[in-house]
Amino acid sequence: MNISMRSSLLCAALFIGLPSMAQAQGTARADMIFREVVSGMPKGERQEVRVLTASFKPGDTTVFHTHRFPVTVFILEGAFTLELEGRAPVIVKAGQAFVEPPNVKMTGYNRSGTETLRVVIFYTSDPDTPFLDPIK
Repeated sequence: MNISMRSSLLCAALFIGLPSMAQAQGTARADMIFREVVSGMPKGERQEVRVLTASFKPGDTTVFHTHRFPVTVFILEGAFTLELEGRAPVIVKAGQAFVEPPNVKMTGYNRSGTETLRVVIFYTSDPDTPFLDPIK
């Protein structure tokens, strides 16, 4: 084997082995939970990022509303039922995420009669934009 081929094999072995070696040494690794391409994000020079939490007791609901920009919801506990105008209801369970599209009328529910629903909400908007706009 020539030196070039040996060097290539050594490099390949190192790159293949490094992730497992790094993990064994206690290096944290990120796991993809959810990925979606969205439209309607703010385009200004500055954006405001908000991370919110919400807890829903059994039977609780959100107000009928819209968002001006996409909202990402991650479910910590329970199941979240979303009814978006013009679409079939969506049920998002613990460990799952969902993007609520902008400018769509919606309501969210905890349909459980016994379990609490807990969510983390990620919202990027133009600065000082209301989180939601209630529909009257």
